[in-house]
Amino acid sequence: MMIPMALQLYTLRDVAEKDFSGTLKRVSQIGYTGVEFAGYGGMEAKDLKNLLDELNLKPAGSHVGVDVLTTDLKKVIDYNSQIGNHFIVCPWQKYATKDDFLSFAKVLNEIGQKCHDNGLKLCYHNHAHEFERFQGNYGLDLLFENTDPDLVDFEIDTYWVEYAGADPISYIRKFGKRASLLHLKDMERVGKDFAEVGTGIMDIRGIVSTAKFVGTKWLIVEQDKCKKDPFESIKISLDNLKKIDI
Repeated sequence: MMIPMALQLYTLRDVAEKDFSGTLKRVSQIGYTGVEFAGYGGMEAKDLKNLLDELNLKPAGSHVGVDVLTTDLKKVIDYNSQIGNHFIVCPWQKYATKDDFLSFAKVLNEIGQKCHDNGLKLCYHNHAHEFERFQGNYGLDLLFENTDPDLVDFEIDTYWVEYAGADPISYIRKFGKRASLLHLKDMERVGKDFAEVGTGIMDIRGIVSTAKFVGTKWLIVEQDKCKKDPFESIKISLDNLKKIDI
């Protein structure tokens, strides 16, 4: 059985800002099973839930900044519970030292506990800067090793792992069942610009196969910058993923 495929709506941020409901409708028409939120278009939770049901879209996750997670977590939990979203994702944190990673691991555990108590799961999403080494260990490894596996999962962004010079497949294997969510992107063959999934240098087949093996819950397409019309880009990515027979 194929892992369900969602779109991170940040990819369509410019059009979503003008027409959030219409953007969701087009995502559904293109054939995505779910969406991952980066904001809710100013919609009330009940209205968004009704729209998702109408479009037959499932919530795959929601990116929420750490400032909101630490100051207004109850509101985040209540909203996402109402729309039927299980995964709350911390999308970014800055670090300067090893102690910054260790301290933030404690923060993630605290947020993760509150999410867990309310039936939700906290995930952390990486970029490339978590791959600075401290006494031989990457910062991302410090987060993995110092967060409670019952409270904190990870959304591995395969592009940024590759960009940092590490191996996405090895990371999916290492994180195992804690790699609940996976961001799929591709990288242009010349340079490191973003590309539609299946058109660049990333081993998408190997990544998807490994994700299936460890039990990843959602494959989530994200393209931070599109050189084509973004709706064309997300369709190319989805069509290429559907061709993978694993």
